[in-house]
Amino acid sequence: MFHVPYPVILSIQIIILTFGYGFLGAVLYYGYLSPPDQVNQLWWNHPQQLTMVVSLIATVLSVTTSILFTISVKAALRHRMSWDSLPVSLAQLTAGVALSKGSYILSAKYWQLTTLTLFVFFVLRLLTAGWTTLLTPTYFLWPIQMQGSELDISGTAFSTLLSEEFQNRGLNYIQDNAFEILDIGEMLSGVSAAGHTYGLPGTFNFNGAKYDISTQGIVPVIEDYSGSDGVPDANGTRLGFSGGNVTVNTKQIQGKHTSVHIPQGFSRNYTMSQQGLTANVSCQAIDSSQAQYVWNTNDSSVIYANAAASNHAISGIRLWNISANCGTNTLTTQEYVTAVDASGDVGSLGSGFLPSVVCPGPLDLNQTLTNFTIISQGFYKYRFLNPSVCTVVPLLTTVRANYSHNLISSEVVSFSPFRPENLELLSFVAGVAKFHSINSQGLTSSTIGDTLYSIYSSTTNTSIDDGLKNQTQVYEELEDYWRGVVEFSATFLRSGFMVVGSFPDNTIPNELLSPVNGTMYISTIGWTRRSATYLLAILPVTTVIILTFACALYSKGSDDHKTTFDVSDTLHLMMASVAGNLTLKDFDENRTIDKRVKVRLDGKKLVKSD
Repeated sequence: MFHVPYPVILSIQIIILTFGYGFLGAVLYYGYLSPPDQVNQLWWNHPQQLTMVVSLIATVLSVTTSILFTISVKAALRHRMSWDSLPVSLAQLTAGVALSKGSYILSAKYWQLTTLTLFVFFVLRLLTAGWTTLLTPTYFLWPIQMQGSELDISGTAFSTLLSEEFQNRGLNYIQDNAFEILDIGEMLSGVSAAGHTYGLPGTFNFNGAKYDISTQGIVPVIEDYSGSDGVPDANGTRLGFSGGNVTVNTKQIQGKHTSVHIPQGFSRNYTMSQQGLTANVSCQAIDSSQAQYVWNTNDSSVIYANAAASNHAISGIRLWNISANCGTNTLTTQEYVTAVDASGDVGSLGSGFLPSVVCPGPLDLNQTLTNFTIISQGFYKYRFLNPSVCTVVPLLTTVRANYSHNLISSEVVSFSPFRPENLELLSFVAGVAKFHSINSQGLTSSTIGDTLYSIYSSTTNTSIDDGLKNQTQVYEELEDYWRGVVEFSATFLRSGFMVVGSFPDNTIPNELLSPVNGTMYISTIGWTRRSATYLLAILPVTTVIILTFACALYSKGSDDHKTTFDVSDTLHLMMASVAGNLTLKDFDENRTIDKRVKVRLDGKKLVKSD
């Protein structure tokens, strides 16, 4: 019989056990482990082949452990049978032979031996599963803490800086001087925000970054999502922003295990807490009893008429002076021009007119200057919108921004209203709304009116004109639209002041900084601390090796290994029984063997013990 010395058996088992617990300890200590990036990529491209390799390694380890265990059991059983003073019963011999073969017995009469053999049998069968569970890398998200800073638009320092910018550009108050520094972004943001409420897909792109639904007033703080890498000229920063690379100041925080390899991963997602801006917008129809709203749309005149104009030329232009009461004895007027026919009629062209007047503050002078009002009305094809008033209350927010799959989505975590020191910021937001309200109206149509009409028509089965008495959806669309415009204004403002070249050396002063923190999630493969899974996986290995040690130590020092007798070999048992004159005469009346008969090993002879 092939003999393996006890030191070799114990050494191999110790090495295997040390490897298992060393690997498990490393995973539990570091929390996350990942193979080199080359292996990660290889696993990504060939998962089945590498899974097979891991399974083969697990099989080799489990088979090695099982073989060494059975060798130890054979030696221990042979040693036990050699005792003259303590022979073994046939039942014990049968159980020992089963253990040496990795098998089991089933006998209700000897239930203790049955339980022992079944326990060992199942533990041996779990070896491969345990090693496979322990060694097979799985897909997981590796969290890495992130920290940085961005422009703080909520404090006094920024209000002072923004006021200086107004002065430098000859603008005392932005709401008194609408200015064309914004592009189509505000319109697209409003359309995206309004349509999403009713199930329409909403993705908004600005400066190379892609936002889900709306910007929520944020700018990207992750380099891979920062968008444009262009460098603006001297006039393309701050309020003159026209696109460019936004400065990002977010870095990884070193963990306590700096020696651990951080993988590149298959993809990287980020969840960041950062500063945003949104608005609570409430729109309703102006009731005839609400005397505080003085809304005049009757002041208009034809300033150009050409009865001889061709079919594709403009026959006339009408100038509108739309005015609204923006406080006690304070009228605000906004001008619009629309195309008309030669007789001055707009409706015959199938056109639409939707004017809006933006009041830079609340209509109630007793309120603090933390919101503004928008008064609107639709005419001709937009007649579905009755005279309406929208109260816009901007809010400073903390948002949870998710950066995933090249898309930025945000949700508000907390918010606070504007304070008196945010007057310049409120002026800017109101100015953006005013700019958009004027420029959204073209000669024959309004972007705002077309948006309300399109969303309503694509999400309902009724005509928008049938709901003149119930404009709930129209008002909800209008609220979301203006909210999207307000959020975009903050993103535009942040971008202008964070774009490269806005500050010397592209370094924002400390008093203008707001902290940013969050987590980067690296999608990779490897091993991570998983509750009791790994502990359960290592238990079968531990149990078998402990049993191996017990058997080896039990038979240590005996000379039984010098014999070639193998108790697990049926032929050896038969020959030993014959040599010892052990006959099958101990059958009972049911022709079953009496397993209480005790035997012992005398040299190479199996003899009955009295």
